[in-house]
Amino acid sequence: MIVLGCNNISLSFGVTTILKDISFSINDTDKVGVVGVNGAGKSTLFKIIAGEYIPDSGEIYTAKNSKLGYLAQNSGLDSSNTILEEVLAVFSHFTEMESRIKDLEKSMSTEKDENQLNSIMKEYSRLTDEYARLGGFEYQSRAKGVLKGLGFEEDQFSLNVMNLSGGQKTRLALARLLLTEPDILLLDEPTNHLDIKAVEWLEEFLSNYKKCLMVISHDRYFLDKITNKTLEIENCECKLYNGNYSRYLNQKAVDREIQQRHYEQQQKEIARMEAFIEQQRRWNRERNIIAAESRLKAIERMEKIEAPKNLPEKIRIKFKSGFASGNDVLFVEGLGKSYPGKPLFKNVKFNIRKKERVFILGPNGCGKSTLLKILTGKIDDYEGSFRYGHNVNPGYYDQEQEGLNPNNTVIDEVWSADEKLTQTEIRNVLAMFLFKGEDVLKPVSTLSGGEKSRISLIKLMLSEANFLIMDEPTNHLDINSREVLESALADYDGTLLIVSHDRYFIDKLATRIIELGETSCIDFKGNYTEFHEYKSKLNSGSDNQSKNVKMTASKMEHIATKEEKARKRKLEKQLVETEKEITDTEARIKEIENQMTNEEVVSDHVKLVELHNELNELNLKLEQLYELWDNLMSENSR
Repeated sequence: MIVLGCNNISLSFGVTTILKDISFSINDTDKVGVVGVNGAGKSTLFKIIAGEYIPDSGEIYTAKNSKLGYLAQNSGLDSSNTILEEVLAVFSHFTEMESRIKDLEKSMSTEKDENQLNSIMKEYSRLTDEYARLGGFEYQSRAKGVLKGLGFEEDQFSLNVMNLSGGQKTRLALARLLLTEPDILLLDEPTNHLDIKAVEWLEEFLSNYKKCLMVISHDRYFLDKITNKTLEIENCECKLYNGNYSRYLNQKAVDREIQQRHYEQQQKEIARMEAFIEQQRRWNRERNIIAAESRLKAIERMEKIEAPKNLPEKIRIKFKSGFASGNDVLFVEGLGKSYPGKPLFKNVKFNIRKKERVFILGPNGCGKSTLLKILTGKIDDYEGSFRYGHNVNPGYYDQEQEGLNPNNTVIDEVWSADEKLTQTEIRNVLAMFLFKGEDVLKPVSTLSGGEKSRISLIKLMLSEANFLIMDEPTNHLDINSREVLESALADYDGTLLIVSHDRYFIDKLATRIIELGETSCIDFKGNYTEFHEYKSKLNSGSDNQSKNVKMTASKMEHIATKEEKARKRKLEKQLVETEKEITDTEARIKEIENQMTNEEVVSDHVKLVELHNELNELNLKLEQLYELWDNLMSENSR
């Protein structure tokens, strides 16, 4: 059943069009990922659906009696309640029932009239049954479970909401919203302020959510886990795809290829018809003029296929070290840090070798960013020691952008990183990061989080450091920019030490993972998927259980491999047959097109009609074959 629909929604701010003719519909159990570059209009669309913005044109449809819940980016709560009181307020109907039940219990203990007592007891029985049926005995444990899942410890439940940080308030707002269980749930960047453990809990919660979900996120791992549809907003327009983020990417590439091929095919057909028209006009006989006018009308009636629109421009990054470091890059010995009443970590020990790509993981508040600040000299009060190896030139990316001067213009801020460069060279570098024209004269203080991130990346690139130390470098970056950054770091010839919550990013790059704990750390060689499997086995129980898991997994993998090979062979055979049929069909089309330009055929109306009908059938067949080929290619690439 359709629970949400948008029909030709358009919105402009001044002369700038944000959304144009946005139309889609979503069913009551759909989980839709909303994707697009920063500034594409994703959050604006949510605000329109939630009623915060009024569109210039178009209509929003929601199913009758459906309840909508919306979490905006960085939305918080201002309340005098404690954390637990704030989420329990969602269940006010239960507290009202509890109060009424207590009143009835009191009345039963004092009522002397038997008829009146029977009446009270009936109401008491009905109310307690309803309380149990609706989940009255579980709601407090549910509320506490959601709070714990989103990273709140039990000793924090009594904290006043007014004293929480911005990130904590956003997490609390998310907890409240999840507990209300709206029929249409809109979440704008819900994984902001969550560590990996909390994100994985949220994935599990949303995977089991039985109602409609729309979520804006740049977390590709998260989108792949929970969504079954993807709504892309690009060039002010939208398109709804079946499948999660990875399937959407594949389908988008296939669709663009099909559209390009159909566009080229139609242009070729139009050019052929125009040549025919020109030829007929040159002959200038009555029947030639009639034939030319007929073809001209056919061109005018033709539904024109547009070429695929240009993809959004991507930033371009290339990190390169100015000189090579020694093989030993960093030695860390017994590092520890604590604040009064708040220990972060102690006895952290590890060494990093040249060209390793090391990621630091751990829950929020465990001191990951603090560790990087110690290693980069931003904090000098700590236990233990560290030292860099020979010829190491570290460069630091700070997620808080504290190294940027808010009073500088964009061009001056970047120029300060390498004053030897000319203005033209600086402008060329800025253009690589999408700062063009008047944008380079903007004050740093007016930039968005994403723009500041790009400035910091430029300065890091110009430093030519051979050891990059990066704290949450994907924060504020859209998916396109994250993918470019991944590629640039994968090609980098130096060494990496990175703090990140982006599991997709970690999986692509990590050769080693260090998980930070309060008294020790896990040092693991491998990427995130391998580390996650390792942690699962650690938590699975005894050695015998682990061996059984390995044996079962090995057997299942063998069976799956055999089935996959059989599937691939069958697909490859179908591909060969389909490609041959496409080649034969295209050859026949070309043969007919050549015949239709022959003067004898042109003058034979019956023959011309026969060829024209056959050509239409072949073009339809060719289109179906192309679609079959695309589906087979997509299936073969899985």
